[in-house]
Amino acid sequence: MRTVDSAPVSASEAKSLFSGLECLPVLVLAVSGGPDSTALMALAARWRQSLKSKPKLIAVTIDHGLRKESKHEAAAVAKLARKLGLAHRTLRWRGAKPKTGLQEAARNARYRLLGDAARAAGAAHVLTAHTLDDQAETVLIRMCRGSGMAGLAAMNRFAVLPGSGDGQVRLVRPLIEIPKARLVATLHAASIPFVEDPSNRDPRFARARLRGLM
Repeated sequence: MRTVDSAPVSASEAKSLFSGLECLPVLVLAVSGGPDSTALMALAARWRQSLKSKPKLIAVTIDHGLRKESKHEAAAVAKLARKLGLAHRTLRWRGAKPKTGLQEAARNARYRLLGDAARAAGAAHVLTAHTLDDQAETVLIRMCRGSGMAGLAAMNRFAVLPGSGDGQVRLVRPLIEIPKARLVATLHAASIPFVEDPSNRDPRFARARLRGLM
């Protein structure tokens, strides 16, 4: 018997998660191919099908070029997007990569490229697959770094997309109150494949070490 924390996300729940976004003409979905973002894409496609007036959904995959598998993973996301009836774009982080602070630089590049994709598509909102697990990890990391009370604030559902410059592109986290286990269960229930980024378990990175402790 499944507990609530591991039950798949239902169609009615998905409708609630994306509530308020149905009036927007275009939405960009950040999809890496991992379980969280793949579930975001699948749930958004399901939600879109339930609407009379359907916003255009564009799945965008950022290929950081840090692993040889990343090109194939982006192609797999593109294939799944087509199956779900969504547009897809792959953008690549080009140029030299830093030897230190790699994850932060990759994150900054990701947001910059997502902002570029949104502006090119005429979209004012980018959806990411941050989950309740990410929320807890972020607070704990800030605690470890000695953040004050202001620094311990949780991630919000809506924010300005980092690095978007003029602030015209908004960041939306529709899954921020959903545990990762439920997203994995949602994909298993629908027989939708996903990949696991090995950097998520690489002890060189603080977030990966924290996940190991948790």
